Amino acid sequence: MSNSNEALMEKDPQEGPKVKPERREGEPTGAFKGASWSALFIGIISYLIGLYNATMQLNEKGYYFAVLVFGLFAAVSLQKAVRDKEEGIPVTNIYYGISWFAIIIAISLMAIGLYNAGSIILSEKGFYAMAFVLSIFSAITVQKNVRDTQRAREKE
Repeated sequence: MSNSNEALMEKDPQEGPKVKPERREGEPTGAFKGASWSALFIGIISYLIGLYNATMQLNEKGYYFAVLVFGLFAAVSLQKAVRDKEEGIPVTNIYYGISWFAIIIAISLMAIGLYNAGSIILSEKGFYAMAFVLSIFSAITVQKNVRDTQRAREKE
């Protein structure tokens, strides 16, 4: 057996050798995909637990929840529009502009809401800001990984 085949073989005492699936060119590693999904879930769940435990009124909680959902959608939409444009896939200027506008508005709404929130102490404001940023960044990364994986599989 050659060295390259030995690297792909894993011995299972009951079933014999198994072949590990090869990662396709351009496909993110499993570890990177897992880290991205974990960061997304940790960010969203932390944010939602913070909202659940907050002493603010229900309408305030609804505002912060809506800003999170809007921000996640805006971030994924912007990532897709930017990547499509980079790869020569047609993207209208209006959609591209709306994508940028939406993410700017989502971030601004979060910042303005936290700045004006008198019932939230500074450490809670920092918690919401960091959970929001983690969620937005990881949503972009997850969307990129999904697209890269799909593209790598289509090349076969």
